[in-house]
Parts: sequence; structure tokens; C-alpha cells
Amino acid sequence: MDPQMNKLLKWSVQNSQQQSADGTSTAPPNAAETSRNLTPEMINALLGGPSDADLMKAAMEVLHSDESDLENKMIAFDNFEQLIEGIDNANNLEPLGLWTPLVQLLTHEDADMRRMAAWCIGTAVQNNEKAQDKVCVHPHPGLEQSLFWDATKLDANITCAQLVVLNAIPTLITVATTDPNPATRKKAIYALSSAVRNYQPAMNELVKNLPAGYPTDKTDAGDMETVDVIMDKLRDHPVDSA
Repeated sequence: MDPQMNKLLKWSVQNSQQQSADGTSTAPPNAAETSRNLTPEMINALLGGPSDADLMKAAMEVLHSDESDLENKMIAFDNFEQLIEGIDNANNLEPLGLWTPLVQLLTHEDADMRRMAAWCIGTAVQNNEKAQDKVCVHPHPGLEQSLFWDATKLDANITCAQLVVLNAIPTLITVATTDPNPATRKKAIYALSSAVRNYQPAMNELVKNLPAGYPTDKTDAGDMETVDVIMDKLRDHPVDSA
């Protein structure tokens, strides 16, 4: 049985009328009490609605669709960001093949799209070592140019996307230090800060790719004071107004 359906069955039994030994019925708890443990996933299982994974894939299709306008893309991004606030959904980005298309949006021509991409990356990796690992993985040599995410062929690309995840650290640094939009730079720094804290591989990638004038020696990812110094320096990084 589907796990959500199993939970729904247990919920139904627990909240149905109870027959007492003398044959009388006791009323179930009030609506507020019965609905407290009824999760959205259980409702979806009952009504046959889309799963979180389906919603995440659908949002990414909208974000990469030439037929969707910016307003609808922003709605899709907002929904996507809320979904990946849950650690299980954030960890599903890899098996669903969604890390690469998300990272690709960091270089979108629209500043709001770049901002939201950085925001979503920061949300996914915050206090999540499994997700932190994905933003600093190098593509396999020779495969960098072979992965072009196509929303119309999502299932066919999942296997490739699981094997090849773009290293987002250098791109996030570029956005943080050169993007003309202040809000986008701010979200890129948020993503970097979330990615490197307490995760040494990501910190090593950060130090290796920082511009001149930043620390070049190995930095302890658990040293929050040093991490804060680097992030503050990124926030003050001069950006060419042209």
C-alpha cells in the first residue's frame, strides 16, 4: 500500500466513531482536532493530486519554457522555493534531475530569474550536507557540454543529470561580485554562505575561486567568524555600474 494511503487509513480509523462495549457510539473529536494530523500529502493521496515531486518538476518545466511569461515564471519559482524548504524535497533535487536546470538559471538574462535561482539554491543547501555536496561537484571531463536540460524530455535526462551536476560555486561568486542587480547579488551571497558553512568541500571551492584580495589559504568551514568575514567582504565588493 502507498505510504500516504496507509497513513490516511490510520487517521480515518483513529478519528471515526468508536463503538463502546454497550453498543453506543462516541462522537469523533471536533474538526480542528481531527484535521491537525491530516497532512497535504495524505490529502493528495486521497484526492489523487500531484506529489511534491510532480509539482517540483512541473515548476521547472515552466521556468525553462519559452511559452511562459515572467509573471508565471515568478509564481513557479515561488512555489518551487517553498517546496524545497523541506529537507526531503531538497534532497530529491538530485534524483529528479533538477539540480542542473536550477543552476543553469543563475545565468538567465533576467535579473529576477537569477535572483530566484540563487535564492532556491540557498534554501536547498542550508543546513543540508547532502545538498551542499551537489553545488560543488565537478562535471565529468568531456560531459560538460553534453547536458542540455530540456523540459520536454525530463525523464530521459534524469539519468544524465544524476551523474553530472554543475559546480555552482564559481557561478555564484561571479553573480555575487559582478551582477548589476543588488538583490540578485544578495541572494547569491546567501547561497554561498549556506553552501559553505560546516561543509569543507564547498568551502575549498569557494576559496579557490574567490577574486584577488580574498583569503587564499585553506579556511575551516566550521569557523563561522571567518566565514562571516568573507561574506561581508563579498557584500562590499565593488561592482562596475556600467
